Amino acid sequence: MAILAGIDEAGFGPLLGPLIVSCSAFSVGPELAPVDLWETLGRSVGRTRKHLAGRLLIADSKKAYHRAEGLGHLERTVLAVLQCAGKDPANLEECLTLLCPDCLPRLREYPWYQKMQQCELARGLADLKIASQVFAEDLAAHGARLVHLQSGCLDVAYYNTLVGRVKNKAQVLFIAVTQLVQGLLERFPRDDIQIQVDRQGGRAHYRENLLRSFPGMDLRIVQEGAETSDYELRASERTVRLSFEIKADDRYLPVALASMVCKYLRELLMECQNDYFTAMDGNLAPTAGYWTDGTRFVEELRTRLPHIEIDRHRLIRCR
Repeated sequence: MAILAGIDEAGFGPLLGPLIVSCSAFSVGPELAPVDLWETLGRSVGRTRKHLAGRLLIADSKKAYHRAEGLGHLERTVLAVLQCAGKDPANLEECLTLLCPDCLPRLREYPWYQKMQQCELARGLADLKIASQVFAEDLAAHGARLVHLQSGCLDVAYYNTLVGRVKNKAQVLFIAVTQLVQGLLERFPRDDIQIQVDRQGGRAHYRENLLRSFPGMDLRIVQEGAETSDYELRASERTVRLSFEIKADDRYLPVALASMVCKYLRELLMECQNDYFTAMDGNLAPTAGYWTDGTRFVEELRTRLPHIEIDRHRLIRCR
């Protein structure tokens, strides 16, 4: 068996809210390693909103989520996949406990994350259990399993601290990605692993960073190009294939699933933050946290709630 994994992020660019990085991984037979999992699992999943007919939507989160429609497909897919893995969180805190427990002590230091237990998840969505069961059966029919789902949550203060330390936000993202890769190596110490990472920005050369991050493994550059950079990491008798590819979330189902998990967690955490501040002033418009509207939100906090002392290190990201 081989491990097919995908890694993606949500929230790399915003002014407010956390950066979330997630990894999903499937155990598959060698015959499935090179194929399109959307086609293989066509009975249970679809990659577009049209003609889903009860199947789960697994797609780049930018296509799966529209703010005006609410969490919709993001929530349905993430909760169904968690149920497929035998997990059934009732609220945001339980969900974070399953996916990224290390972040919880940091989040509990924020006033706007004090009510994560009250942020209930929509486990009662129509046909959720059926969709989850069909997905599990479809995987099993092809000798595949969902074997790993993990996230890293870089809350604003933690993110700011890391950027201050390494002086580069792209390097902070790379550190978060390599931590997820290390989690895969530890979880599957004897398996060949193929990892697709959705590439951000113009970086095409990862050799030096990979050598620093994985000093005990031999590194071979397969290719380094404008759209794709491929590497092989070898240790003992196993090989890890690591690919950084532009628009990987459009090309590989595990990356698309990771993208949806990231976006779901970030939206829930932004909802907690918005609820905290709008409870103080009902005329304060919520924000998604991106730079233009995030700047508007910070300015409105200053003018509408001047009596509230806000820890800017926890609220506003450094550039």
